[in-house]
Amino acid sequence: MDFTWLSAILVGAGCLALGYLMGSRYPPRILIKARLAKETSLVNEKKNKKNPKEPLEIETLADILEDFKMVLVVRNDLKMGKGKIAAQCSHATLGLYKKLLYRAPKALNRWEMCAQPKVVVKIESEEDMLVLQERAKSLKLPTHITIDAGRTQIAPNSRTVMAILGPVEVVDDVTGGLRLL
Repeated sequence: MDFTWLSAILVGAGCLALGYLMGSRYPPRILIKARLAKETSLVNEKKNKKNPKEPLEIETLADILEDFKMVLVVRNDLKMGKGKIAAQCSHATLGLYKKLLYRAPKALNRWEMCAQPKVVVKIESEEDMLVLQERAKSLKLPTHITIDAGRTQIAPNSRTVMAILGPVEVVDDVTGGLRLL
């Protein structure tokens, strides 16, 4: 009696069962995701080596000084509504946060440990805001100015709110003379 066909069926069934067990235990999508994640991290490492960003000087102040705050400077001449001001302040806060996330994580952590204080003040013109930004930069304070798209209340590309973050005393040197909104 010829049992070659029976042994072929048994070997095939065994391979099928083994394949099923391996596939159910280690799904291919996990292997693919792991491979993609590894490739993505390698690409990001290459990008970061080509164009590394230096940590900001405020990072050293975070080791020394304890009280940090953020000041949001709103242009009063644009006559934005309350909701528009709230939205623009949110954009400015998030913009500065994203800027500092990798370049000054200690400074962000210090600000967060102080309960993330934010003060909103007003300024009368774009020119005054830009002068204030230069003053902040001269003191090595990070800033972010939000530029509006112009879809609702104000003209496109209008600078609406500037966010400044740093030690309370240094930020007050820049914005201390401004009135609360």
